[in-house]
Amino acid sequence: MDWGRVKFFLGEVARSFTRNTLMQITAIGTVAMTLMLLGAFLYVRTTLADLGNGMLAQIEISAYLEPNVTPHQINALRAAFKVDPRISSAEFVPKSEGLKELRARMRGIIDTSLLTENPLPDKFRIRVRAPQLVPAVAKDVARLSGIQRVLYGQQVVTRLLQLGEVLRRVGMALIALFLVVAGIIISNTTRLAVYARRREIGIMHLVGATNAYIRMPFIVEGLVVGILGAVAAIVLLVAAHAMFWPRILEALPFVRFNTAVVDVPSLILQLFLVGAIIGSAAAWVAVGRYLQT
Repeated sequence: MDWGRVKFFLGEVARSFTRNTLMQITAIGTVAMTLMLLGAFLYVRTTLADLGNGMLAQIEISAYLEPNVTPHQINALRAAFKVDPRISSAEFVPKSEGLKELRARMRGIIDTSLLTENPLPDKFRIRVRAPQLVPAVAKDVARLSGIQRVLYGQQVVTRLLQLGEVLRRVGMALIALFLVVAGIIISNTTRLAVYARRREIGIMHLVGATNAYIRMPFIVEGLVVGILGAVAAIVLLVAAHAMFWPRILEALPFVRFNTAVVDVPSLILQLFLVGAIIGSAAAWVAVGRYLQT
């Protein structure tokens, strides 16, 4: 390893930081805020996705059978559900058992002893392997012979799925916007540093220095800015989590958030990688434009 070249790179990075301290702080702060938003978004998205999947996993498809359904049709339906890869379980519930469940559920609310006959039909209680499959499976089940009607809380499922998709798109759009802003600031900071050293760069060109040799200190500078921004973002996220998350749990005791699903080391690594990529890529573009002119 050429330690002289390494010392040159590090010296140039240090000089650039001291020359453009305010701009460097601005760039680091922008990267930090961007990565903080990204980290918070990923953390909350993972937690809410687990919560939403847990809620949707509790949703059952109730396939009510026709009054005159035959045992042969019931067996055929059971076989059809068994071979459907989207269905995880299909439990046949005779109307006598359904009445017992109704009485247990309505105890103290409605006096079911007044019923002179069982008004409930036989049904299948169906669970699917993924929440997104519920509408499609319900639609296909409704077409089968012997099925009178299918209920699964269509509005609730549809709204939950739509809400999750909207939150995902809006969140990703905001993060993309902040990443672009951070890249622009880092790029402008690098261009100022290049402009301030334009005479030195011209001399280096005259003595035969390659563009890669000239470019490298600025790329390292952008890399350092991105990494420092990531460090600041992680510190802020840890502080915000310690300060606000217990209050959120206390304010929403009826909501069961499972933060164990969040892979914290992986999240921290992602923030470091994104910061490093933003910083180095923005510096590369800025210096490249100057060297081409």
